[in-house]
Amino acid sequence: MKSHMLPEGTEVPKPWTGGKNPRAAFSYWIVYVIILMGVAGGVVQCYFTYIHVALDRQPLCLVLDEDFSNEATVFGPNGTFFREVNMDGFGNGEFEMTTSSRNNSFVKDGRLYIVPTLTADNIGMDAVLDGTVYNITDCTFNITRPDNGYIIQDGVRVFDSASYYRSCSAVSNATAGTVINPVQSARLTTKNTASIRYGRVEIKAKMPNGDWMWPAIWMLPKDEVYGPWPLSGEIDMVESRGNGLKYTAHGSNYVQGALNWGPAPSLNGVSKSYSWWTDKRKSFAADFHTYALEWTPEFLRIYVDTRLHTLLDLRFNQPFFKRGDFPDVVFNGSSLVALQNPWINGTNATPFDQDFYLILNVAVGSTTGWFPESQGDKPWLDRAQNPPHDFAKAIAQWYPTWPSNVEDRAMIVDYVKMWKHC
Repeated sequence: MKSHMLPEGTEVPKPWTGGKNPRAAFSYWIVYVIILMGVAGGVVQCYFTYIHVALDRQPLCLVLDEDFSNEATVFGPNGTFFREVNMDGFGNGEFEMTTSSRNNSFVKDGRLYIVPTLTADNIGMDAVLDGTVYNITDCTFNITRPDNGYIIQDGVRVFDSASYYRSCSAVSNATAGTVINPVQSARLTTKNTASIRYGRVEIKAKMPNGDWMWPAIWMLPKDEVYGPWPLSGEIDMVESRGNGLKYTAHGSNYVQGALNWGPAPSLNGVSKSYSWWTDKRKSFAADFHTYALEWTPEFLRIYVDTRLHTLLDLRFNQPFFKRGDFPDVVFNGSSLVALQNPWINGTNATPFDQDFYLILNVAVGSTTGWFPESQGDKPWLDRAQNPPHDFAKAIAQWYPTWPSNVEDRAMIVDYVKMWKHC
């Protein structure tokens, strides 16, 4: 076998004992210099990001601290929350009616439950689809509408009967394709008990499971100072969808925050003031999360669990009319007219400079595009003649996705806290 040993007396080369190689030394030190530069750059970036984070340093005074320990103080005559009872779709073409029934909103074990149920459970599916006149019990139209449901018509103050009947009754007719609202749910507000203009809102809640559910925690102005929606604004702390993780248009693993505002319903600037947070691993219906609103004359921030999970962070650094980049003229049905700025005498925060109250609800379906067409086997078209009818007829498709366990079907709220600037 051939040996690979060096011959005796052979000098073993030791290159590291020789003269220094400048190129090797340079490559050695450049690595550490680059690492040091990266660390220094990160520190500088963190510093400037930190000092530019908007914080509300105003003292806060508690307005509401509801822990749902007593249902009588939640829904009683002087309770925290008022149950809106209505079946007109709330301007969104929603398919549910909201009720005052404990089937749809109740307190249990220190938590608030908002549960959508089938109208057919009360009146039968045949009645939902045909041959029934349904008058909703305890309709609150006269209480919740401006001026108690009266409008000015041809200079005369008259009761808005058409809107009243849409809000408080429905007729199912198979020939006409009309149905009784196929779902019952709840919509709870603090309009009469708690509102803030600047401050903080914090809510710990778990979203519901079930296709085509639309849970929301949001705020509306107590008084429409600048005009009807969306002129006086809307703050959406969190909106989501009950559809599962495989839903291709942001299912229950997404939550969204937004501001709605504009000089007319057709000119809503929400596309310039919304964003979302997503959990790629699990649904927001799987556990409780804390949703928070921070609101000052300079900024508005919405986040989930931590400020690092921001749904919306908007600085009030320009007037909303300028932010919207609205057209100079609009068509009023017969001619072009100059578009008026409804906030001309306001601040950069206007219309978000008034008192807003809280709303908690679980809607089902809509015709506004919240559920995009051709996504997730959607069983209706927004522009169809009778979308609620199509939705009701497809009950065998969507109802099996609704958990039978109330703990999974409901939006559950652990607590609600509101503070205002002192």
